[in-house]
Amino acid sequence: LDDDGRGVVVRRACVPGAAVSFAGTDMGLGETVLFAGTRLASRETGVLAAIGRDRVPVVRRPKVAILSTGDEIVQPGEPMSPGLVYDSNGRILADAVREVGGEPFFLGAFRDDEAALRTALDGALGFADLVLLSGGTSKGEGDLNARVVGELEPGILVHGVALKPGKPICLAAQGTTPVVILPGFPTSAVFTFHEFVAPVIREFAGLPRDRREAVRAKLALRAVSERGRTEYLLVGLVTRPDGGLSAYPMGKGSGSVTAFSRADGFVRIARNTEIVEAETEVEVTLIGGELRISDLVVIGSHCAGLDVVAGALSREGFTVKVMAVGSQGGLAAVGRGECDVAPIHLLDAETGRYNEPFLESGLRLLHGYARMQGVVTRPDEPRETAALLADETLRMVNRNRGAGTRILIDRLLGERRPPGSPSEPRSHYAVAAAVSQKRADWGVTIETVAQQS
Repeated sequence: LDDDGRGVVVRRACVPGAAVSFAGTDMGLGETVLFAGTRLASRETGVLAAIGRDRVPVVRRPKVAILSTGDEIVQPGEPMSPGLVYDSNGRILADAVREVGGEPFFLGAFRDDEAALRTALDGALGFADLVLLSGGTSKGEGDLNARVVGELEPGILVHGVALKPGKPICLAAQGTTPVVILPGFPTSAVFTFHEFVAPVIREFAGLPRDRREAVRAKLALRAVSERGRTEYLLVGLVTRPDGGLSAYPMGKGSGSVTAFSRADGFVRIARNTEIVEAETEVEVTLIGGELRISDLVVIGSHCAGLDVVAGALSREGFTVKVMAVGSQGGLAAVGRGECDVAPIHLLDAETGRYNEPFLESGLRLLHGYARMQGVVTRPDEPRETAALLADETLRMVNRNRGAGTRILIDRLLGERRPPGSPSEPRSHYAVAAAVSQKRADWGVTIETVAQQS
């Protein structure tokens, strides 16, 4: 202390260089701080700022022009008429391009007009790094898209692949700019996009190849495939009692947008395989990169009321997986311990009772709700069921085998097989739509769905 009582209190010894930062202790001259191909986020830009760099060369997002084509196309939000379909491909492809690192430019939908399509394609080639078209097959005059794209140089390189869904894909180029015609059906378009187009966009964007995770599972239901083409079978995954996974086919329609949105992954069925038996172990390539286990798994009969219940649970924060495989499929699934709940409405022909006669040991029946089920026709058809059956000019729409409604229909029909009975949609909504759109004259569905249609 000095004479005024001031001084410095040293509580511990100090060494030379303590609390001093020296140049080069973090980054030294000539040291690499970011490697080529690194995607810039807050951490990377922070490093660049720390070394005083306000600009670095980057790979820009490739510009991808998207054109939907076809006389039947209507944009979402526009009035709908019979025979038309909403353009889901435009939205699906734009978002898919963005997800894999591209910058989408949706140029709109174009009718089957060769001159208009040629003008639109020329405009797209003026700025885009890659051009996507979908649909556009005209009535009896061939594929207009392929005709216009064939005029490019070098033009069409591949037209058609041994793949299901997705056989009609067309790969072409104008100079070094890829031009791809994707199938018009949404599921086909999505599969072929990820198989053929996404890797090119990622390459243009300087991104690494997409590494999709795969899991092993046992196929829950027998699957029939077409020999000669590799098939992608959409599946939903559920946990088995032994800790393994079961893969439930989600439908194979090329236009099934909902099946793709709800599927967990897909199984590749080899081109020379016609039948994959149930319980066969398969490899499932995951969609979205990870397997999400649901809080509640519901497998069985389809019902509009079930959608309401599942929606209410979802709003409460629960994840719910619902798969419509019919009452018999649901009964088998719950018997194997693959679901928490199996909605069923099975009529026992001998006792005339519903559901209870089918319960196996270890299963408990929880009574749900009542619904009215009956024959549905259009408003201009006043006849009763007996008259409908007697009129051989009328077509019915059936239901899928294994559904409780199908069992009831078969019992009521007996040996009769009215025209249209081989048509087997998987939901009450599809039955009502077939009657409403005059693809069938009558069918069996539930009252709430009939009223909505």
